[in-house]
Parts: sequence; structure tokens; C-alpha cells
Amino acid sequence: MTAPLLSPSQLRIPLPQGEGEKACAPDDLAVYIHWPFCLSKCPYCDFNSHVRERIDIAAWQAAYLRQIRACAARTGPRRVTSLYFGGGTPSLMPPETAGAIIEAVAEAWTLERAAEITLEANPAAVDRERFSGFAAAGVNRVSIGVQSFDDRELQFLGRHHSAGDAREALRLARRYFGRFSFDLIYALPGQTAADWRRQLRGALAEAGDHLSLYQLTVEPGTAFHAQWARGELATPDDDTAGGLYETAQEVTEAAGLPAYEISNHARPGAESRHNLTYWRYGDYAGIGPGAHGRLTLAGVRHATRHHRAPEVWLGRALRTDDPLATESGSTVVSGAEAIVEAVMMGLRTAEGVPLARLAALSDDPEGIPDDVWAALDRDAVARLAEAGLLEDEPDRLRATPAGRQRLNAVLAAILR
Repeated sequence: MTAPLLSPSQLRIPLPQGEGEKACAPDDLAVYIHWPFCLSKCPYCDFNSHVRERIDIAAWQAAYLRQIRACAARTGPRRVTSLYFGGGTPSLMPPETAGAIIEAVAEAWTLERAAEITLEANPAAVDRERFSGFAAAGVNRVSIGVQSFDDRELQFLGRHHSAGDAREALRLARRYFGRFSFDLIYALPGQTAADWRRQLRGALAEAGDHLSLYQLTVEPGTAFHAQWARGELATPDDDTAGGLYETAQEVTEAAGLPAYEISNHARPGAESRHNLTYWRYGDYAGIGPGAHGRLTLAGVRHATRHHRAPEVWLGRALRTDDPLATESGSTVVSGAEAIVEAVMMGLRTAEGVPLARLAALSDDPEGIPDDVWAALDRDAVARLAEAGLLEDEPDRLRATPAGRQRLNAVLAAILR
């Protein structure tokens, strides 16, 4: 049986009317800056974050500026549509350092006048002076790691702020930035649908135009994983976690912040521009310890990965202008591999993946791209469409809400 979603004759159709703005232009670039330092390591966190008693700010600033210039020499002229300071806890860096990085990006490439410039912040590491300084430096959006408005849950999650601190951070965010978002974590031990619904409704009263909701997962190498392995931590079963996810969809939809991606909710037009670059498989440069990137260079897609260890990355970044010196890996991404990555990222979103995007990624875009058929199982796509997990559309591959909730299983079925 052949899936109606993916026929060879449909692979060269253009993006449908009104969808053009959703495609990343070839010269567009998102830039990610990784600041690897935190006040402490949260027990659930498997990010590349580290605690240090002393940080040589001048050396780190010099390293970032040098690597921005090196990356720009590699990419050539590009238009930067978004800049994202992630971590770690980048709100711990001096606002002057953020300003110097923004200026360096603007000098190395063309920083779009309306570029989205986001900084992740921890409520325990912000105050009026810091937020005022970041706003003056050019940051126009903050993403705040609230995680919960319940003090007992915050203590369980290893956070150093209180619910009151979180609300104060959000008050300052409203004052100093045009846009802000915050994160919550759900599916905590013992959490019920009623608990989660009540917290969500309270959170929506604090929210602006964007909200991120992440299910707690126990990742190898974390303190929670060690507790789980010893039988000291019990998380909700799949049915309970699924019910909490569905509660989130219902409550946020009713509040006018529908899900545009599995974990992200926004009022229409307020989606994170930077994260959409990832999900739409656009080009992005990752700079800093452990940062990943996807760059199209001379028509060839490259996957980049920087060395994870902060001190190793710093030493290499300061010693040379070679853009590859700080990387632990840089590989060419084949057409088939790019299609797989684009499907994995794009199916996370409510908009799905235009088939024209997949065709453009093929190693043979002029003909019927065999790479598409090498990467996707047409029969499985058809079966999942009949089961209500994928939409039966002629121009794109799109997961239904039920399919996005079960995305790992959907991807396992359709990707060869």
C-alpha cells in the first residue's frame, strides 16, 4: 500500500500559499551562545552545565568574540535572524559581556534589525539592575527557568529560588523586555491532574505570550537517575504522564496559548523565532562548550559539535582563529541524513514538514529524490495516517496532536 502523503509527483510542489514565511531563507542564520556555568547542578539536569568557584570573565568574553569572528570567516556573509544565550545560566554573565557578544555578531554578520535576542535566566540569578543591564545591551527576550510555583516542588527539583522569587523575576521581565517566556516541569512524583491543572491556571495568570512545559524525564548521569536506580524515586507511569500532557493541551488552548511544538505554547505570532529555526531545519551556528550547529557551506550541509569541557574549549578558543579548533567533530550530512533530521525536528511542530523542504535537502533535488524513499517508509506513513497519528495531506508530513504525544513511536515506525 502506498501512502497518499508521499507520492513522487508531489515532491516538487512549492510551499502552499501563506506558508512561504515559514521557510528559512538560504542566507538566514541563527546563532547560539552556550554559557556553561550554573550556581549549582539541578538533580534532573543532563545539560552541559558546570559549577565553578571562579570564572575568568575577560578570558571567556575574548574567547566568544574570537570564535564568532572565526565562525563568520567560515560561513561568509549571513543575515542573523536570532541570537540565543543558553546554558547553564547565562544570566550569571555580566550584561557587558552579553553586549560585547551582540556587537560582535552584528559586526561579523548582518544582524537583522528585528532579530530576536533571547537570554535564559534563573530567578535566583536576576535582579532589577541585571535585567536593566541586559536590556540596555540589546537583549529583547528572556526565558526564565521557573519550573514550578510550588515551594515544595522547587525544593524537590533542587532549585535555589522560591515561588515568590519566580514571580518577582517575571515582574521584572515584563518591565524590561518586550517578550518573555518561562518554563514549568510536570509529571513530578505524586502529581495529579488536579494539581497540574491548578498550577497551570495560576501560571497562565503570570504568563506573557509564550510558555514552555516539559515533562520530567530521568536522564542517565543525573542525580535523579541514581536515586531512581536505587528505587528511591518513582515517577508517574506513562498513562498518568499522558493524562498530564493532555491536561496541559486543554488548559493552554483554552487560554489562547496553543501548542505550536510538543513542549512550547504561544499566542499566534509569538513563537520563539530561534527555536523555529531548529524545528524548520534552518542553519544555526553553535558557539561555546558542547554547542552543536548545522551549517550549509558551499551547498553542503555540515554538522558541527564543540568540545564539551569548558576549560578545554576556552584554551583552544584563545589559542587560534581556526574555526575548527574548538570542535570535537564536524561531519558532512548526506541528503538522506538531512531528511531524517528534518523529519525528526519538523514533526515536533503543529505545522509539520513541507514536502518541498525534504525535496530540497535531497542529494538529487532535480529528479525524484531517492533519498526520501530511503529515509521514509511510505507504508508506515499510510498506516499511521489511517490510525489518526499522521495527517493525510498532499503537501506536507504532519503529526496529529495524538501523534505528537507519541512522537518517538511514530518516528520509529516511519524512519528507516
